[in-house]
Amino acid sequence: MKPASPVLVLVRHGDTAWSRSGQHTGRTDIPLLEEGRRMATQLREPLRAWSFASVWTSPLSRASETCALAGYGDVAQLHSDLMEWDYGTFEGKTKAEIRATSPNWMLWTDGVPCGESARDVGARADRVIAEARSVDGNVLLFAHGHLLRVLAARWLGLPPTEGRLFTLNTASISVLGLDSDGDQQVLQLWNDTTHLRG
Repeated sequence: MKPASPVLVLVRHGDTAWSRSGQHTGRTDIPLLEEGRRMATQLREPLRAWSFASVWTSPLSRASETCALAGYGDVAQLHSDLMEWDYGTFEGKTKAEIRATSPNWMLWTDGVPCGESARDVGARADRVIAEARSVDGNVLLFAHGHLLRVLAARWLGLPPTEGRLFTLNTASISVLGLDSDGDQQVLQLWNDTTHLRG
């Protein structure tokens, strides 16, 4: 039987005060809530389903602490390309607050003043994918909602703006892999939070 092709396992960090309030959290280093820490610990068991050749985490503490609480802090490498979308002057604002002055604003098509566009984030995602494809084995990534949505779009060969099609909860697990022939990049699992129930 042919061994399974290597996969990228994506983990979004646990809850923070701003993820709960809907504030855009880019480069502000917001810590996990106590509930976010509990969620991160609950990642341990489901992640045992894989062995990992590499573990990478965003250097922002909400991701790196999730990584550590999930049991991978001692082997993880900080990876700056996994940092969240730079929201520029919209940092810390909710969509409603932004639309009070820019009624038709859409992150995916408009980007943000003094921050990144979807194309900018897509370029970072492409670098992560290229590096991950060069690893001999599975890669585990701890990062952020919008960045991981762009990464999934790029894995599937879609423009970075199509990350808008993928919703992603905190402390969720997603898997990007290859089809049974090993030549088509596919979505194997998305936004799984079954480990948080109970």
